[in-house]
Amino acid sequence: MIDARGLSCPMPVVMVQKAVQNGTPATLEVLLDNPCSVENVTRFAHNSGYAVEVAPADEDEFRLTLRKQ
Repeated sequence: MIDARGLSCPMPVVMVQKAVQNGTPATLEVLLDNPCSVENVTRFAHNSGYAVEVAPADEDEFRLTLRKQ
């Protein structure tokens, strides 16, 4: 799980990119609290071959589940 709450772009994308490069996990969960970061991480994930599910985690927070296709 990557907790990128409180961070602004590009840091959440960089954190996901490092996790993907360090082992290409089949599933990866990411916590975010910024809608812009949700869009950017989703775009990166799609370009890296992951399907993305976005669900609200708490107030103003999002849980992204990335699954390798």
